[in-house]
Amino acid sequence: MKIALLGAGHIGETIARLLHGSGHYDVTVFDKNAAALAVLSGEGIKTQVVSEIGAGAAAQVRGFNAIVNALPYQLAIPAAHMALEAGCHYFDLTEDVAATKEIMRIAEGAKTAFMPQCGLAPGFIGIVAAHLAKSFDSLHDVKMRVGALPAFPTNALKYNLTWSVDGLINEYCHPCECIHDGEKIDALPLEGLEHFSLDGTEYEAFNTSGGLGTLCETLSGKVRNLDYKTVRYPGHRDLMQFLLGDLALKNDQELLKDIMRKSMPATMQDVVLVFVTVSGMKNGRLVQEVFARKIFAERDGARPLSAIQITTAAGMCAAVDLFRQGKLPQSGFISQEEVSLPEFLANEFGKAYQQSRQVESIG
Repeated sequence: MKIALLGAGHIGETIARLLHGSGHYDVTVFDKNAAALAVLSGEGIKTQVVSEIGAGAAAQVRGFNAIVNALPYQLAIPAAHMALEAGCHYFDLTEDVAATKEIMRIAEGAKTAFMPQCGLAPGFIGIVAAHLAKSFDSLHDVKMRVGALPAFPTNALKYNLTWSVDGLINEYCHPCECIHDGEKIDALPLEGLEHFSLDGTEYEAFNTSGGLGTLCETLSGKVRNLDYKTVRYPGHRDLMQFLLGDLALKNDQELLKDIMRKSMPATMQDVVLVFVTVSGMKNGRLVQEVFARKIFAERDGARPLSAIQITTAAGMCAAVDLFRQGKLPQSGFISQEEVSLPEFLANEFGKAYQQSRQVESIG
């Protein structure tokens, strides 16, 4: 399967290595950063420097079977149009609600497949929630919680950069789709604060945008309450509210991104927490099902991988691989909840979500 992979950043390079290493894919990585491409080229992966993404650049990817988009969310719509024009299948990682809705429109009547949101959240979290929900006679509450956290927080925010700053600020600033008492509503970001503990560690969770994917549409009329919240260590939400609200940096997001990039170190020592609870009726009884995972960074190999790299790249690669195997629709829009959780976890890439171990301090 010929793959045009857009983006050679931390996630893109991980996807490239996974797909290339499997032996099932002929991967060419497209990026404007020649230095990043040179690293992959040195590993035997095909690369190509580009200056434009969009329908006008479709000739660059014509002849490929699929586009895998690992670029920032702002480029999701141009990349999807590029795929449509070139006649390629399309996969991306976007958490942006507006971009996903436009991609749904682009996919209408398309002869090729369009599957956005193939990462962690949205992505794997929706696959889990949909799988648990199917076992109930009637649904009451579906709660989805995900956090990509530093293993060793040392600052007041108790946070380090583990993924895209653009995506982080985007999810903190936009309305959050949810279902409350059977009605679809838009909740405010950073609201709905709650606290919980897991394995002896205290966490907080609050509303953020995009994590539900298309579940609001899929479960509309079938569930009483459905929501998604981002998990952080206690105190993070209040400081972000201060920055975005009291200091009005919501109105100057580029300044906030610049501040965070300059002052907040990135880390490869992180942990991804996935926590889904579904309650409802089964055989006349009110019951609850829980799915919980902690995935830690891989520090033992020659090339260390952060937990967010592992989980996001695994989500994308598993989606593409299940599609290649004919286990997903081959045209039109594909939602994450159409993926079988057992098939995902059994997949050579999805197996990354099976690991769940205690983190050890790195000396």
